[in-house]
Amino acid sequence: MTITPEQATWFSETFAALADNVERAVLGKRHVVELVLTAMLSEGHVLLEDVPGTGKTSLARAVAQSVQGTTTRIQFTPDLLPGDITGITVYDQKTGAFDFHEGPVFANIVLADEINRASPKTQAALLEVMEEGHVTIDGVTRPVGRPFLVLATQNPVEQAGTYRLPEAQLDRFLLRTSLGYPDHAATVRILDRGATPIGELVPIITPGALAGMAELADEVYVDALVLDYIARIVDATRSADEVRLGVSIRGALALTRSSRAAAAAHGRTYVTPDDVKKLAVAVLAHRLILHPEAEFDGITAEAVIGQVLLDVPPPTRRERV
Repeated sequence: MTITPEQATWFSETFAALADNVERAVLGKRHVVELVLTAMLSEGHVLLEDVPGTGKTSLARAVAQSVQGTTTRIQFTPDLLPGDITGITVYDQKTGAFDFHEGPVFANIVLADEINRASPKTQAALLEVMEEGHVTIDGVTRPVGRPFLVLATQNPVEQAGTYRLPEAQLDRFLLRTSLGYPDHAATVRILDRGATPIGELVPIITPGALAGMAELADEVYVDALVLDYIARIVDATRSADEVRLGVSIRGALALTRSSRAAAAAHGRTYVTPDDVKKLAVAVLAHRLILHPEAEFDGITAEAVIGQVLLDVPPPTRRERV
């Protein structure tokens, strides 16, 4: 089954309304807002690499407020335990039974602040829930619900007392981006109290309807030529001279899934090569492992993906359905 033009139009209008609403509280960051919404509608997760004070918490809360969802914030520290994230089972002496106390991961939007400050064991506690959408405690599997978005942050400047995210966990994030500082005009508006308080944002859609949008996005048509284009991009990352380990199959699937959501956000029932190109850096760059010599020369994963997009020609024709 393929998404209809009418459904695509509704999807696009709702996506724009969501982005407009979030941008009322997070000024001047339309591109990042759209990336986060695209990840959520692709049922993926976002890694924000940014310095403190750029509005990461405000972004998470604004998205949750816009979808009538719940939001929690986990401050990652070296002494944080896995149970502090997923929850624990506690024995109740009055009833003589074990009760499960949900952890902060049971929310629609989870802000994992400075995730690289926790130990690898605690970081690994997020792996199952990010990939599977549920946690297993004492042999019992508990779903976290839908929509479910982990918005994790890490400070790219200060590395003292941090644990580098393992490649297995980096691969769990659909995309990586940076919020960055607002431009001059947005800064003046913020100082002039131009940003809308998050508590005053009007919800645009319910969590259930948002899950329906994710299902619609999954029905967007992807032509065989576009799939071939994605496969050629992924193959090119594996053979690039600067790269020690290229993009995995999970990365290729993530690029396809997010391209579907991006196409629907533009009111189309089909994916174009431009959808793929616009998302390639955000979706693929953090999945590359460069040779130490390349890193020493100042080459970045983003630059490698950019060169791959120049070297790999897109399809010359496309089919509409």
